[in-house]
Amino acid sequence: MPRENIHQPFEIVEMITDRCPLDEHGHNFFELVYIVKGSGRQFINNNEFSYSKGHLFLVTPEDKHLLDVEEETHFFFLRFNKIYLQNQETALLYSQEWMRRMEFILEHASHRPGCIVYHEPDKQLVPAIVAGLIQEQAGKPLYHNEVVRQLVNTLITVVARNIAMKLPAQVGDHTATPVLDIIGYIQEHIYSPQALRAAVIAKHFHISLSYLGRYFKKHTGENLQDYITHYKLKLVETRLKHSDLRINEIAAELSFTDESHLTRLFRKHRGMNPSAFRKQFVLN
Repeated sequence: MPRENIHQPFEIVEMITDRCPLDEHGHNFFELVYIVKGSGRQFINNNEFSYSKGHLFLVTPEDKHLLDVEEETHFFFLRFNKIYLQNQETALLYSQEWMRRMEFILEHASHRPGCIVYHEPDKQLVPAIVAGLIQEQAGKPLYHNEVVRQLVNTLITVVARNIAMKLPAQVGDHTATPVLDIIGYIQEHIYSPQALRAAVIAKHFHISLSYLGRYFKKHTGENLQDYITHYKLKLVETRLKHSDLRINEIAAELSFTDESHLTRLFRKHRGMNPSAFRKQFVLN
C-alpha cells in the first residue's frame, strides 16, 4: 500500500476534483479533511460512509483510506505530524494540557469513522476557521505565518474537543444527553481521582448514588468504574505508543497507586505488561 509523507511540521492543501485523488493509501502524518463543497464516499480501514459539505474527518498515521468522489468536491486538507504537536508543547503556554488534548486525537483510530464534529456550535466555528485559513493562504497578508499557526492550533483544539470522548460501544447518536455529560465529566477529571468517586459524580449531577450506577449501565452497557478503568488504560496505551515517559511516570500522572498497580491492571486487561506492549508497538 503506498504511503504519503510530509517533510515539514504541517502543510495546508486545497483540491477541487471530480475524481478519486488517490488509490487506497496511508501516510506518516495526521490529516484533517474538510469538505468545502461536494459529495462522495470515504473509506477508512474498511469502513464506508458518505461525505457532503461541512463534514470534517480525521485520518491518522495508522489508517488506510480512500476517497470516492461522486460530485465535484472542494477538499481542504490540514496535514500535521508529531513534530508539530511536540513543538507546540514547548512553544505555547498549553504545555501539558495541550498534549493531553492531543492524546484524544492520537487515539482516534479506534473511534468509528465519519464526521468528527458533534458539538453544535463547532459546526459553525469549523467552517469559519477553514475559510480563514484559505483566505490567509491565498493573500498572505502581514503576519500571515503567525495567523496561520494560531488558526491551525485552534482547529486542532476544536477537533480534540469533539473527539475527546472515547464512548462505550453502546453509545450512539441517539444516546441521552445526560449520560454524554457524565462521560464528558469523567474525561475532564480523569487526572483527579477524588472527582471520579461515584458519590462525587452523583452529587455533581444531582442524582442518587444508587441511580447513577444503574443509569450509566443502562445507557452505556458498561459499569461506571469499568468505564473509568478502561479509559485510563487507553490513555496509558497512548503514552506507551507516543511518549518516552517511564512506566512509573505514567502511573503517577494517572493516579495509579504505583507502577506495580498499573502493571497488574494493564496485564489483566491487555494480556501483557506495559513494557511488552511498548516494545511490541515499536517493533511494529
